[in-house]
Amino acid sequence: MKLTRVSLVAIVAAGALALAGCAAGGGSEIQTGTTLTAVENSPFTSANGGTADGNTTYNNNINYMTSSGWNYYDNTPKLVKNTKFGTYTVVSKSPLTIKYTITDGVKWSDGTPVDASDMLLAWAANITKYNDAKGKVNFTSAAAGGGLDLVTAVPKISDSKKSLTLVYSKDFVDWETAFAVGMPAHIVYEEAFPKVTDATKAKDALVKAIQGDDAVALVKLAKVWGSSFNMTSTPTDKKLLVSNGPYVISKLVKDQYITLTANKDYSWGPLPKLSKITVRFIQDPTAQVQALQNGEVSIISGQATADTVAALKGLSGVTTTTTSTSTYEHVDLTFNNGGPFDPATYGGDATKALEVREAFLKTIPRQDIIDKLIKPISDTAKLDDSQTILPGAAGYDESVKANGSADYAKVDIEGAKALLAKAGVTSPSVKFMYGKSNTRRASEFALIQASAKQAGFNVIDAGDDTWGQKLGDGTYDAVLFAWQFTSLAVTGTQTQIQTGGGNNFNGYANKSVDTAFTTLTGEYDASKQQALLAQIDKSLWTDAYGVTIFQFPEVTAFSDKVKNVSDNPLSPSVFWNFFDWTSSTKK
Repeated sequence: MKLTRVSLVAIVAAGALALAGCAAGGGSEIQTGTTLTAVENSPFTSANGGTADGNTTYNNNINYMTSSGWNYYDNTPKLVKNTKFGTYTVVSKSPLTIKYTITDGVKWSDGTPVDASDMLLAWAANITKYNDAKGKVNFTSAAAGGGLDLVTAVPKISDSKKSLTLVYSKDFVDWETAFAVGMPAHIVYEEAFPKVTDATKAKDALVKAIQGDDAVALVKLAKVWGSSFNMTSTPTDKKLLVSNGPYVISKLVKDQYITLTANKDYSWGPLPKLSKITVRFIQDPTAQVQALQNGEVSIISGQATADTVAALKGLSGVTTTTTSTSTYEHVDLTFNNGGPFDPATYGGDATKALEVREAFLKTIPRQDIIDKLIKPISDTAKLDDSQTILPGAAGYDESVKANGSADYAKVDIEGAKALLAKAGVTSPSVKFMYGKSNTRRASEFALIQASAKQAGFNVIDAGDDTWGQKLGDGTYDAVLFAWQFTSLAVTGTQTQIQTGGGNNFNGYANKSVDTAFTTLTGEYDASKQQALLAQIDKSLWTDAYGVTIFQFPEVTAFSDKVKNVSDNPLSPSVFWNFFDWTSSTKK
């Protein structure tokens, strides 16, 4: 499974949330003047959800509606192909060779055709070779270190620049969801080289730079791809809003809302019904319910509280659903920032750092968090005891029996004190980051802080509403957030856990884990996949990587003025079938 970060989580392969579908026929189904307003917990910050900073649920829900691709997941969940956008064909199984072709007529919203240059950029931007933090070329991709690294030769372009062929050096079990068109190649090049204003020339120059491994050009392209599409308000440079999906961003007001307007030329996938979709940013769940009650918004979904659920029950003309999702809450510890969990702090003594990590994890009141904050929403909620397999999935029970999570099932203050004494560490300070304005997260932090204090830890409140952009910057020692699976890929946690992965924000490194992932990428046998995931899971608990806490119950509520709203356990959750939404509201 791929992961996306919810500020509530993480694309993880290029274009993991790419839109697709199989709607018959072409042309518009837009109901003139219709509009709908939904809610997200946090503001939109990037039109490129493929970067380590931009890869949040909140960005990618929006980007899902402004992009297109070869496939998407319905709410079964099942992978659905979209042959109107293009096709992919297995040319050979030895070596694994996949040919991707874009359908004639598919284009960016500025009229420029989508073609092989866009695909080639997506490949280059997401391979480790061009994501070297110590090197000059660094696209800062969240997918770096994933399966596309197995494509060792520059992919070949064919069919009048409509096709791209990837040749893998070994089998890759998750190839079908690992590759997608991301950012527009011509815009990236024109932003990097402003003197070039012709789209065709820009595309050709970008292809030449990648094929020729032109470091000078790639440095500039990487900078644009990695940062130029970040935005918190409507950019003056409208090129940055070019999309190839059903909608185009038309307005973004900082910390307030984003409005999407239907792409009049779109016909290569599920056809949307609404002229406009506005997404408001409201972090307070109580305020979300109030906005729904007042008719200011039509859909709310995501992180609810017990008070939210109680308030929703009192509303008329509103439907409420609760769905078990693929999102899970967790605490990660930082291994490489000179803090209390870093061996470097103790002169390289890895054992001492491990003991301090174990001590801190023993103080986290996992069950108390569930009992007080989650069970009022879902009375079936229980501990999530695996770092690699979701509760209920094949192999979960077997992994939990042997992974060592039982050592952290209950708070053990005396055990934590004993470990600190053994390590010779007194009153360690822990800078703890979480979403400051998220009511439930603030409550979780308070419970953790109070519990850890009993063992001698000084837990410093480092709550920050911009936590998503701070991940991996070394300014915190522990962080509370969630990961949300975006696909059923078995290697979905790879870039999060393996050494140097694009989503590895805490500096974790374990050679045996890296080796297990290397084996997993080419393993098609389900039982062997489960065994490898269990092996990785055990290593993470043994290394005191962090703790998982619970699987999210997602609460969705929507007005009877909208139709065809349904939840999806995978990201992008309730947004998955936005193209089916209808509304009686007109503006």
